[in-house]
Amino acid sequence: MSGTASTTTHEQLSVEALRSHFDVRPGYLSACLVGAPPREAVAALAADLAAWSEGHRDPLSYGVAVERARRAFAQLVSVSPDEVAVGSQVSVSAGMVASSLPEGSEVLVVDGDFSSMVYPFLVQEQQGRLSVRSVPLEELAASIRPSTTLVSFSLVQSATGELADADAIVAAAARNGAATFCDITQAAGWMPVDASRFDAAVCHAYKWLCSPRGASFLTLRPEFAERLVPTAAGWYAGGDVWGSCYGPGMALAGSARRFDVSPAWPVWIGAAPTLELFAQADLAAVQEHCVGLANALRHHLGRPATASAIVTWPDADGRQFAALTAAGVAASARAGRVRVAFHLWNDASDVERVLAAIAP
Repeated sequence: MSGTASTTTHEQLSVEALRSHFDVRPGYLSACLVGAPPREAVAALAADLAAWSEGHRDPLSYGVAVERARRAFAQLVSVSPDEVAVGSQVSVSAGMVASSLPEGSEVLVVDGDFSSMVYPFLVQEQQGRLSVRSVPLEELAASIRPSTTLVSFSLVQSATGELADADAIVAAAARNGAATFCDITQAAGWMPVDASRFDAAVCHAYKWLCSPRGASFLTLRPEFAERLVPTAAGWYAGGDVWGSCYGPGMALAGSARRFDVSPAWPVWIGAAPTLELFAQADLAAVQEHCVGLANALRHHLGRPATASAIVTWPDADGRQFAALTAAGVAASARAGRVRVAFHLWNDASDVERVLAAIAP
C-alpha cells in the first residue's frame, strides 16, 4: 500500500468544511489534470495583482509566502521544513537527482510512468553516464536488485490511476541498498502521504493540491541530500537569500533550501493559503470520500473496486471523452483512455453525470 502520514494532533477540517472553501461548478472531474483554487487563493492573487498594478510591491512579501507554503507542505507530508526544497517543475528536480548520480549507476523506472520521472534519467543514459531499466509497476519491487542505485516511480500513476505498492518497494530498496525517488503529485491532496518514507519525493502542487501551476516541492532525507549536487543553485539557494544576489562568493543554505529554485513570485501568493488549508484537512476522510465515489462509478461500469480516486477506461477513438465534454463533464484523455478524477468537491451527482453522458 501507499505511504500514510502519521497521526496529527491539531483539529482537522472535515470534507464538508474543506468543500465550503471552494466554488467549483458541478461536473469538474479533472483534478488529476488541473486543480481548482479555494476562495482564499483567488482573493490573495487578486489582491497581489492589484498591489502589483500600483507598482509599490514589496518583494519580501513573496518570500514570506514561499516560507508559508514550505511549512504547510512539510506538515502535509510529515517532514521537517528543513527537508523541503521549493521549485517550479518536477522535471527540474528529477534532472538534478539524475545528474547527481555517480557514473555507472543503474536506475529502475516504471513502464508508462509520467515522463518527468523517466526522461531525466534517459538523458543521462544517452550521455553514457547511467543505465536505465523499465518494468511494469506491479513488477517494480521484485525487480530491484543489488546493482540498482535508484528506483524512480510515481505513487499514483498519471495515466491509469494505479497505486504503487510503496511498502514493498521501500522494503525491497532497503534490502538491496537502493535509494527511492517518488513522485507524489497524483497522490498528495486526496490521500495521506508520508514523504519521509522515501529518500526523495517530488510534488507539483497544481493538481490535487489546487495551487497555481509553478509551485513544486522536493523533500529530501538529509543523508540523501548529501549525495546531490545543487545544479540549479542561484540566489535563492543561498543561506542569506538577499545577500546572495551576486558572485563569486557562494554560501549555500545548509538545509534542503540549497536546492531551492528561484520562485515565480505570484504563484506562491496563491499556493500559501491553499496549502495551509490542505495541511489542516482530514485527508483520510478525503480519501474515503474520493475513493468511494470512484468505486461507485467503477461498479456501474462493471469494473473492480480499487483504492484510487482516478477512474480510467479504454477510449481509443475518443468518443466517450467527447461525449463527456459535450455533457459539461470536465474529464481528460491519456494514453488511449478516458480519465475522471473525484476530489473533495465532487458528489454522487457527478457519478450520475458521467453515466448519463456515456450511456449507449
